[in-house]
Amino acid sequence: MKDQAIPLLGGLTAEAFLAEYWQKKPLLIRQAVQHLDPIIDFSVLKQLAVRDDVESRLVEYRADRWHLEKGPFRPSRFQRLPETDWTLLVQSVNHHLPHIADLLWRFDFIPYARLDDLMISYAPPGGTVGPHFDSYDVFLLQVGGKKRWQISAQSEAELGLVDDAPLKILKSFVADQTWELEEGDMLYLPPKYAHYGVALEPGMTYSIGFRAPSAQELANQFLVHLQDHLCLEGHYADPDLSWQANPAEISPAMVGQIAQMLAKIEWDHHTIGDFLGRYLTEPKAHVFYDPPEDPLDEDAFLACWQTGNALVLDLKTQLLSYQNSFYVNGEKLEVPNKDIVWWTDFAAKRRANYADLSIETVNLLYDAYLCGYWQFQN
Repeated sequence: MKDQAIPLLGGLTAEAFLAEYWQKKPLLIRQAVQHLDPIIDFSVLKQLAVRDDVESRLVEYRADRWHLEKGPFRPSRFQRLPETDWTLLVQSVNHHLPHIADLLWRFDFIPYARLDDLMISYAPPGGTVGPHFDSYDVFLLQVGGKKRWQISAQSEAELGLVDDAPLKILKSFVADQTWELEEGDMLYLPPKYAHYGVALEPGMTYSIGFRAPSAQELANQFLVHLQDHLCLEGHYADPDLSWQANPAEISPAMVGQIAQMLAKIEWDHHTIGDFLGRYLTEPKAHVFYDPPEDPLDEDAFLACWQTGNALVLDLKTQLLSYQNSFYVNGEKLEVPNKDIVWWTDFAAKRRANYADLSIETVNLLYDAYLCGYWQFQN
């Protein structure tokens, strides 16, 4: 509810947070989250960082230089780390650990279409990724240990970048405000707000990030979408072709005729909504789904659901809707009108109990179950 106090926001309502802070100014929330057990410590992050289906990075500052390594890592790499001045970062931990996914979906006061992932970083004392800014909104939740955060409203032009660094480290960062965050404290930062975090004690930062694709990225992907779904009839023809003195010249008449043909390319809000449904649910290149090892047949699938087992989205599945159309993991679903309310609830809650649905929806659910898009939870 938009007018309900949200503990995650320090008691602010969603409406108040969006009106006063979202993409406008920072917000520090003391004890935003409590009881984070089980805590994801360095040992768990190491296990994830050796996997090839997990994005991970290691940042070190030594000998007055920044160093960046990208995973997957060999286990022996972590045995050679010093006691200070490094940070291990692991992306999309919500794809692999259910209780981390549960935490991410608590940020549902922002539409799922904007929610990206929950990254976890671990750092011993002195660990940092340097002063930098992000092009997207972020919530920085401290888990274990203590971390000093400094922020600045300086512009990009004022800040500059450190030469020859493997990351975009800000050269002229000057802090406007400084805080020490302890476990459960959380800092919200709008896009392009410079920030600099340094671990004072061993601990983790949970970074809840939001999607903010560039205009160029959207344009590129939209053109790919049009290419896949556009169908224009006819061929170029020039029965009125005239002789031209320079045979190597592309004539204005040819340009004009091609312009008329391309002018038939049209799109509207429905086209853009369809594009966004596919684009925003498309999994990243390293994401794969695990089909059930011993899949149920259709009758057993339905019986399992009818006997009280909830159907839950896989941790890596994204299910969104635009008007009365539904999209899952880059695909559009053909949903019967009678089941739209059920699908809307399924997408919002990411789980559903048995309901009397059309055979078309049951077939959709079963096919996606075989693909690993969702499974049963007792």
